[in-house]
Amino acid sequence: MRSYRRVLGIPGLRNVFVAHAVSMLGTIAAQVALSILIFERTGSPLLSALVLACSFLPYALGGILLSSVADRFPARRVLVVCDVLSAVCIGLMLIPGLPVGALLGLLLATGVIAPIFAGARAASLAHLLPVELFPVGRSLLRAISQLTVLTGFALGAAAVAAVGAPWLLAVDVLTFLVSALLIGLGTPYSPAGERSRSTVRDSWTGLRHLFTHPRLRPLILLTWVTPAFSSVPDGLAVAYSAQTGAAPAAAGALFTGYAAGTVLGELVVARFTPSTRRRLVVPLLLATQVPAIAFLATPSVPVAAVLLAVAGSGFAFNQAIDPMILDAADPAYRGRLFTVQTSGLMAIQGVSIALAGVVGTLIRPSLTIALGGVLGTAVVLGIARQALTTVRPHPVPTVL
Repeated sequence: MRSYRRVLGIPGLRNVFVAHAVSMLGTIAAQVALSILIFERTGSPLLSALVLACSFLPYALGGILLSSVADRFPARRVLVVCDVLSAVCIGLMLIPGLPVGALLGLLLATGVIAPIFAGARAASLAHLLPVELFPVGRSLLRAISQLTVLTGFALGAAAVAAVGAPWLLAVDVLTFLVSALLIGLGTPYSPAGERSRSTVRDSWTGLRHLFTHPRLRPLILLTWVTPAFSSVPDGLAVAYSAQTGAAPAAAGALFTGYAAGTVLGELVVARFTPSTRRRLVVPLLLATQVPAIAFLATPSVPVAAVLLAVAGSGFAFNQAIDPMILDAADPAYRGRLFTVQTSGLMAIQGVSIALAGVVGTLIRPSLTIALGGVLGTAVVLGIARQALTTVRPHPVPTVL
């Protein structure tokens, strides 16, 4: 917690984290509201489920074509504009009688904007934080994200029942505007990088830099592939609960266990020194994958929730990987790098969840989860070996 207090004590950064919590809480609640709204209009489970798909898939588009926006303009301006555009998109959803296709299209637009926002925010953290506190700042963002996931889905369903979906969407508009004000009025200025005339060309240049860089490529792949395999239980949570004989609603315990474990892992590992985090990379990576193998025994839902909490705690490995990425990256490419990292992370999790659903219809959910754990362990360790052997050793300052 002391490291978190040091991060929050830096002028302007408290506003960044409060804005993140406010806007994300509103976004998650709005996703719940939109899912319910579309289901009420159409009665179609498929169209309602597309809300989740439309929340994941556009990240790839934003990361590929528009990642350079995070480098071409001052970070504060990018963050404020992204918040305002997102508020406009959600606000348009409030138009009475808007077709379902238009609602999903507006949601897709917010998904394109989201990775640009995340990339600019990470680049601004790299600019404003001392190098030894950068992984702690990113850790705090992840912890806030998981806490808002825990509260947002629960509060979203209750709020829709209490006030209705349109009012909840209106609240989401307000959260984006509050976030824009917090960032625009209370955060320090960070300069823009060099730019050419073409945003898309600059974005492609950033992608080439990322995927041809011998040190960056395996590090980024590690941050993508690890959650790709460990998200398999998320995609099969409801089916697995049914397999154990529990009610489908019991799947909520699995989601809660995973998120709670992630928050706990971030809080604990943030207290360690950078050198200790480096030594824990492989054990933490194993923690993200190995618990899934135990699903071969079809544990009860409470035991499964504990296993997923252990898996979630392993994601604190990012606290060691983030400074390696920062050290390897050219500062001129940081915005693009973090935008691509975020977009790839979301896209690959969406694909993984979809594939898990397909495989889970062919074989038992428990077996699918266990196979994901076996494959994930092998693949993640292989990439980790390459990533960690290509990292240049250098002195690491101690965080007190």
